[in-house]
Amino acid sequence: MLLLLFCLFPFVQILSTSLKHQADWGNPSLIPAQLNFEAYKELLGFSQQEVELPETIRMMLESPAISEEQRAAIIKKFTSTSDIFPFGRYMLNTFVISMVTAFLSTLIATFAAYALSRLKFRGRNAFSNTVMFVYMVGGVLLMVPLYQMAVSTGLASTVPGTLICLLLIYLVQTLPVAIYMLGNYFRTIPFSLEEAAMIDGYSRTSAIFAVIIPLSRPMLLTVMFYCFVIAWNEYLFASVFLKQYQDFHTLPLALQTLFSSKNAIWDRIMAASMLTLIPVVIAFSVANRFISSGGTAGGVKE
Repeated sequence: MLLLLFCLFPFVQILSTSLKHQADWGNPSLIPAQLNFEAYKELLGFSQQEVELPETIRMMLESPAISEEQRAAIIKKFTSTSDIFPFGRYMLNTFVISMVTAFLSTLIATFAAYALSRLKFRGRNAFSNTVMFVYMVGGVLLMVPLYQMAVSTGLASTVPGTLICLLLIYLVQTLPVAIYMLGNYFRTIPFSLEEAAMIDGYSRTSAIFAVIIPLSRPMLLTVMFYCFVIAWNEYLFASVFLKQYQDFHTLPLALQTLFSSKNAIWDRIMAASMLTLIPVVIAFSVANRFISSGGTAGGVKE
């Protein structure tokens, strides 16, 4: 219980600060004196508050030496909302990249894990034992050479090429654990079920779709959600490959830049962090619901 409270306290603090008014930030209590949802409304685009001109700017505009064109330009500069933190765009970018990564990683890992768990070929044991080797090399060591490769091939000079590079890196990060999880799960499915399907006229490939995939649906969804979370939270490679393409920033990278922008207000920062956590919490909750065993219990009588 103490360990659980220690882990949950930062999240409770984030939620508390995101719901406090500016005058209440110094209050050490976790319960806000008055709930403030303005930060969430601004980030989600529900707030249409007008930007007020500073007092010094209003006094300057009253000067007769300023022409109407200059006055209009000054007003436009100080009331422009073009640099407001586009949270919705960054969330959409992150969601698309994470979903594509999760789908492709699960699809490729399904056939790779089946080959490792069912087929006999030279080097199977060596490959199966070293599939997790990629996690022994830190991302910091690979970041510079991978970026140099992207630059030398010309992919880093365009947005589609950069996104392809980032997608390939995310696949490399998620495939080993996806293959490992699915391989162990496929080994629990009796091969007799596939043999029965083959006796009925199914080929080995069609038996995968008729027997293995339906029985493995809970684990497939779990692996997909797990890969989604890995891609959703990734920051290191996104900060290098997407740095020059601001419109395509992901949420971890966007949150870091939020601290140094004019939108760096504590309730807005904490609200953005909380909104970033929500999809991860939902993904883990759904994945936990699908984690089950015994789906093939009673399928084979021995």
